[in-house]
Amino acid sequence: MSARVGVITFPGTLDDIDASRAVTRSGAEAVSLWHDDADLKGVDAVVVPGGFSYGDYLRCGAIASMAPVMGEVIAAARGGMPVLGICNGFQILCEAGLLPGALGRNRDMHFVCRDEWLRVENTGTAWTGRFEQGAEILIPLKSGEGRFMATAETIAQLEGEGRVVFRFAGDAPNGSTNGIAGICSENGRVVGLMPHPEHAIDPLTGPSDDGLGLFLSALDSVVTA
Repeated sequence: MSARVGVITFPGTLDDIDASRAVTRSGAEAVSLWHDDADLKGVDAVVVPGGFSYGDYLRCGAIASMAPVMGEVIAAARGGMPVLGICNGFQILCEAGLLPGALGRNRDMHFVCRDEWLRVENTGTAWTGRFEQGAEILIPLKSGEGRFMATAETIAQLEGEGRVVFRFAGDAPNGSTNGIAGICSENGRVVGLMPHPEHAIDPLTGPSDDGLGLFLSALDSVVTA
């Protein structure tokens, strides 16, 4: 069985080609999805990639969260389909209500672009089954509004339910609450993170191939479902 993983392109998306390459490298078939089409083309999982959807006007990801394709993504995610939001995609999933909290301007108001070590906190999601608990992975971070924030009640719930999936191994470069770099939905099928695993699938072009583990995990999840 070959899984089909959709990769959405919005106006302003930058990393859809890289995300498709990562999907293909994992052994799945990458399927291009267009923001204005309310059609997921029968895919088994969806990646919402990074970039600056709709120019990041209003709030990052706010306009994209209302695009026709997102209505289908929301319905599919609530039905259990694995969905991964990377950077701007993470912002979109929060704006769409699939993940709690919000992403604000980085601490010190600086755009951060560098490789970061992340600690894997939860291996029970659809996107992290290939990792070992507590493993540290090196993948690039590049964002200006990646500081995860939420109410104290929501943070306590995320921590208490083990829904913090990735945490910065050192000091959070963007000031995220509790060093949070990625979180998941209650059922672990929807994951959002700010750093870019699709840019770390080959040591020749990235700092590592650690990011490939997310896409291999999704393939496992789909094949064994």
